[in-house]
Amino acid sequence: RRSYLILSGFLGTLSWSLMATVVNSKYGAGFSILLGSLSVAFSDVVVDSMVVERARGESQSTSGSLQSLCWGSSAFGGIVSAYFSGSLVDAYGVRFVFGITAFLPLMTSAVAVLVNEHRLTPGEHAMSVSGSGFIESSIQHIKQLWTSVKQPNIFLPTLFIFLWQATPHSESAMFFFITNKLGFTPGFLGRVKLVTSIASLLGVGIYNYFLKAVHLRKIFLVTTIIGSALGMTQVLLVTGLNRQFGVSDEWFSIGDSLIITVLGQV
Repeated sequence: RRSYLILSGFLGTLSWSLMATVVNSKYGAGFSILLGSLSVAFSDVVVDSMVVERARGESQSTSGSLQSLCWGSSAFGGIVSAYFSGSLVDAYGVRFVFGITAFLPLMTSAVAVLVNEHRLTPGEHAMSVSGSGFIESSIQHIKQLWTSVKQPNIFLPTLFIFLWQATPHSESAMFFFITNKLGFTPGFLGRVKLVTSIASLLGVGIYNYFLKAVHLRKIFLVTTIIGSALGMTQVLLVTGLNRQFGVSDEWFSIGDSLIITVLGQV
């Protein structure tokens, strides 16, 4: 897994370096973003497997501590970068920001060196690189994966997550609306990102200090009901009803993003 993390870091650097230098078409941008997403997804899966490995055996009272640390670190990184990303775009342009971003995935490659893994013995290594050994190992892994996935307690949540992510949502449409229709600047979008990063950290803190002992089903139920209701507040922004209540588009967007992010992070 150490080598996978190192490679994914270099892949991310390559994708943002292309965006900062040679990309001049929508197809080139799409390809570079695809590489960047692949880099993030690849490293995220590897790190998640390590988190799950270390989280096994946690009691109900301590469950989620390691996940909270990971999400809290992510939120803190968002706080550091969010505000400056918008102001840097205004001051120096997008390619400059892409160039800075290209250095960040190298942190993944550097930290990967600290991953402590069991080294294969010469016999195990020979078996893993030989043709027959690789095929047998791959078949065995597929069988193990299928044995795990077909269990209802794994298959049903997996199906739910797939359907949840596969259904359309308004995020992209809302982005175009607030930039084209409302005229929000990159600087303001950076401030919104700053607020949502702080809200994300707040959500992690609320769960970690107040909700760890609460049954997960109850948390899912309450946050789903409240989140579904608050998700409809975008209609107020699109139709302009918020201004009739004396709330500007800017403040409404910030408040809406803050509350929904706290719920989502919980």
